[in-house]
Amino acid sequence: MTVTARHPASPAPARAGRREWAGLAALLLPTLLVTIDNTVLGFALPAISAALSPSAAQLLWLVDVYPLVLAGLLVTMGTLGDRIGRRRTLLIGTAGFGAVSLAASFATDGAHLVAARALLGFFGAMLMPATLALLRTLFRDRDQRRFAVAIWATGFAAGSALGPIVGGLLLQHFWWGSVFLVNVPVMLVMLVLVPVVLPESRRPDPGRFDPLGVLLSLLTMAPAVLAVKLVAHDGLTASAVLALIVAVAAGVLFVRRARTRRAAGEEPLLDVTLFASPVLRLSALANAGTMFALTGLLFFSAQHLVLVRGLAPLDAGLVLVPGFVVTMLAGLAAAQLGRRFPLRVLVPAGLLFAASGYLLCTLLGAGSDVAVLMVATVLVGAGIGLSETITNDAILAAAPADRAGSASAVSETAYEIGAVLGTAVLGSVLSAAYRGAVEVPRSVGPAYATDARETLGGAVDTAQRLTGAPAAELLDSARTAFTGAVGTTAWVGAATLVLVALAVVAGLRSTHP
Repeated sequence: MTVTARHPASPAPARAGRREWAGLAALLLPTLLVTIDNTVLGFALPAISAALSPSAAQLLWLVDVYPLVLAGLLVTMGTLGDRIGRRRTLLIGTAGFGAVSLAASFATDGAHLVAARALLGFFGAMLMPATLALLRTLFRDRDQRRFAVAIWATGFAAGSALGPIVGGLLLQHFWWGSVFLVNVPVMLVMLVLVPVVLPESRRPDPGRFDPLGVLLSLLTMAPAVLAVKLVAHDGLTASAVLALIVAVAAGVLFVRRARTRRAAGEEPLLDVTLFASPVLRLSALANAGTMFALTGLLFFSAQHLVLVRGLAPLDAGLVLVPGFVVTMLAGLAAAQLGRRFPLRVLVPAGLLFAASGYLLCTLLGAGSDVAVLMVATVLVGAGIGLSETITNDAILAAAPADRAGSASAVSETAYEIGAVLGTAVLGSVLSAAYRGAVEVPRSVGPAYATDARETLGGAVDTAQRLTGAPAAELLDSARTAFTGAVGTTAWVGAATLVLVALAVVAGLRSTHP
């Protein structure tokens, strides 16, 4: 009788203990804070304008420079963490983010604040890839890691929910700089916690650094984000076309250089072979889709609640809180559902949930707008929580362990691109639809009429300078036009999310995850 030798099964990955879960708590802090920092700025802009009198260009750059720098450097910083250590990168980013936040809170003019926002983007790019990469180091067990990623992802939802509330409370009681100063104590706590609860991890054989690759990655990402913003604001101008050409040319050269270095046995800045995995590629696309949904919804819902329905900023923030709570709960539920249902089912389901929330927004103006927006944010939040937990875990699992930082940077870059597109694309649709529908009374002078036609905020400011019937007529026309524009924007958002869901279904049809 022949006896067949049985190979011992591979040992199960070590399960995380108390220290690892404490490390997760530390990793939540930068995620929470960076998201609050993004959300709260919109509420602080009126106070900043009154205090510092920035030019129109400076005001635009206050909003735009942070995502431009962040998106341009995420790949570089993710790879840097793989090389010099993810914990070290996190500590440098934490110290820098805290120091610049302190400087920003006492800026004396618009130029200094724009420079501070650029530096916050630089150090923020160090924080985000490092946090997700370190999760892989802490949690080897797949089920535990999926649950940890779900908790980590709630930081985005919690930050988005807390941003309007924190911003409203701070601006109600303190000066505009308090929205930056609040970062400092949190960063000090991180500087104490991180060395204690997080282990260091890095690639064992990082190879030579590639400065040309860094330059090409910057020239790919930053002009691409800039092109989207320029097209959204001014249409297809020469500047937008030039930025797009630079981005495409640099991107082609970046990919060629990465492949050439890999063929020569050298380490590229980003291993582009990661994108050969459909799971990683489509998970990144879904991440962009969820951030597109979140930022687009925040963009028009906050304006509708404050400028159309007349809610105070704090009250408007509270209307959106249930949606963000559901985002957190859905993320935690996704960690359990991921054991029973594959990626190709859960991620499209999440995107379709978000699409249904956008469809509900087309009903604004037909009834109780506050209730409609609250339910819409709950549906969008449920979809985001369900999708992003699964995609982030899939991206970590699809990449080799020694390239966790690069894979995390891909995920974070997808988030930033989605956020930019959500504001730029849906914002441009909203603005165009509003401008096409608003009717300015003839009694309003040409100097005021231009502002009133440009944005709802401009119309509200103009109405405050008028008296009697013209003011009431302008407000009524502007608010009606904006509500109709939200409906058009919601249709575009819903259609985009459905297309992303279909792409994920088609791309993952032959896969098993």
